[in-house]
Amino acid sequence: MAQWQEQTADALPARIGQVVMLHHAGDREEARSRLLALWADLGTGGDPLHRCTLAHFLADTQDDPAAELAWDLRALAAAEEATGPHPSPPPAAVRAFLPSLHLDLAADYAGLGRAEAARSHLRQARTTATALGEDGYGTTVRAALTRLTHRLEKELPPEPEEGPPRPGPGGGPLGPPRHGH
Repeated sequence: MAQWQEQTADALPARIGQVVMLHHAGDREEARSRLLALWADLGTGGDPLHRCTLAHFLADTQDDPAAELAWDLRALAAAEEATGPHPSPPPAAVRAFLPSLHLDLAADYAGLGRAEAARSHLRQARTTATALGEDGYGTTVRAALTRLTHRLEKELPPEPEEGPPRPGPGGGPLGPPRHGH
């Protein structure tokens, strides 16, 4: 039994890749169904990097924005578990995945109109982007980060910064008069 589970775990990245190709070919529903079956096979005690990868791709197959967010949150939780005190994959593999995970969460939150959460994950994506290599993946994630930054600047303007009160008519501050002064 243990040997079968080990062989299945070793083949899982290839199986995930096949399903992702199916999704990219346009069969979103079948891809979602197959990824859910892989998720059920892996279970909650499966390798965190495999769970992270599966949840990440499952998010992409969701029709409902809230369901997409839930899967992206599962992916991030699994990535954080993988970087715990005794990670099974090399921490560098997970660190390189974090910018994409935070980028996806920023997009999810933006789509749900949750500006502050979107900005928070965008900041985390920028911070973790230092782990990206100078390869195709790194270039793709950095370009997506730039696109989302511009999109959020347009769609979700920043909150007004706190500053000194603006003077009202007659030079005094706007708002009700202060008592006791």
